[in-house]
Amino acid sequence: MAKVIILGSSNAIPTKEHENTHMVVIGKERMVLVDCVGNPILRLEQAGLDFNDLTDIIITHFHPDHVSGLPLLLMDMWLMGRRKPIDIYGLHYTLDRVEDLMGFYSWAEWPDFFPVAFHRLPHSEKSYVLDCPDFKVTATPVRHLIPTIGLRFDFHPSKKSLAYSCDTEPCEHVVHLAEGADVLIHEAAGEFVGHSSAAQAAEIATQAEVGALYLIHYPTGRFARGNPLAEARAKFQGPVTLAEDFATLEF
Repeated sequence: MAKVIILGSSNAIPTKEHENTHMVVIGKERMVLVDCVGNPILRLEQAGLDFNDLTDIIITHFHPDHVSGLPLLLMDMWLMGRRKPIDIYGLHYTLDRVEDLMGFYSWAEWPDFFPVAFHRLPHSEKSYVLDCPDFKVTATPVRHLIPTIGLRFDFHPSKKSLAYSCDTEPCEHVVHLAEGADVLIHEAAGEFVGHSSAAQAAEIATQAEVGALYLIHYPTGRFARGNPLAEARAKFQGPVTLAEDFATLEF
């Protein structure tokens, strides 16, 4: 059975209890990391996962709270003896900058480095990312400050589905991405440019007719404010959950 583990649920400012938003999707054949922040090896170990089982990394956009851990992850996997290849996916805008970032570390000179393949995704709705016996992944551009993608996982053979908005203002693209999904994980950073409030996330969930809504990328610690669950429940009739670090969703 495929599952999703939330590795971090906070907005750009993490706390001891809430790392920056990222997650991992686990099937029998593939383990896909969605964004990469903090100390990835440690975070995966805390979730009971082996870094060497990672097969794919999807970078939704090039902001520090979504990509800052990637150089450390690649270096640590190399230092710990990884030899298996890994695939990294993202928009042209994103991966161009990832390669520039790694270039500053002169990673081309690291001896016996394992193979890394970059897969540049088109800036169009429902773009194919990957397919395997456990799930199919597609990407759709959303409305953030820089080019950004949301993701949809359609799970085999259960026919369950998960949509992830990533960082975005409310937009039709997210409605299309999440249409009829069993679960929508939607950001709730607040109602300002490039982001959405909990109430706006709930409105998207209602329009997309999803089964359940999880709020993520919300302010935590001393920056937490209001009651995002109450705000969302006033706009969406289905179950609403506040995503927490290390929460597991099974599909």
